[in-house]
Amino acid sequence: MKDSCVHIYCGDGKGKTTAAMGLCIRAAGSGKKVVIYQFLKNNTTSEIDSLNRIPNITRIEGKDKMKFTFTMTEEEKEELKNYYNEKFKEIVDFVQKTNAELLFLDEIIYAILNNVFEEENLIEFLNKKPKTLEVVLTGRNPSEELIELADYVSEIKKIKHPFEKGIPSRKGIEN
Repeated sequence: MKDSCVHIYCGDGKGKTTAAMGLCIRAAGSGKKVVIYQFLKNNTTSEIDSLNRIPNITRIEGKDKMKFTFTMTEEEKEELKNYYNEKFKEIVDFVQKTNAELLFLDEIIYAILNNVFEEENLIEFLNKKPKTLEVVLTGRNPSEELIELADYVSEIKKIKHPFEKGIPSRKGIEN
C-alpha cells in the first residue's frame, strides 16, 4: 500500500488553487506539516495572511514582483527559469529537513507549460520523494507523464467566467 499520493488539480476553470488550499488546511488541521510554494504569483494573494496564521503551514516566499509570462522577454523567461529551478532545490531541501508531510506546488504545471520550470526536475523529485510526503500540483495542461505519475487527477472545467463579461479579478475571490 502506498503511504502518500500525488494530486493534480488542472483545467481551465477557476478553483484549482482554492481546492488545493482546502486540502492544505485539512492536512494542517489534522496535525500534518504542510509546505506551500506558489509559482508565477507574487506574495500578495489574499490567502497569504490567513495561511501565515495557521499552525503547521509553512509558506515559502516567492518573488515580490511578477509579470505575466506573456509579457516577458526571452531573457526574462530564462532568468525566471533559473530562479525557479534553484528555488525548487531549496524547497526540496526544506521539505526533507523538516519532514514535511504535504507539499503544495501551486501553478507548477503552468510554469512548466510556459517554459520557466523544467519538468524533468519535478518528475525526478516525484519518483524519489519521501514515502510519507503527499504532493499537490496545480496548473493547466499537465503532461501525460505527470498524469501517469499522479494518483489523483481532477480537472476543473470552465463553463462560464465573469472575466468574459469584462469583470476583472476581485480581491478575495480570484486573487
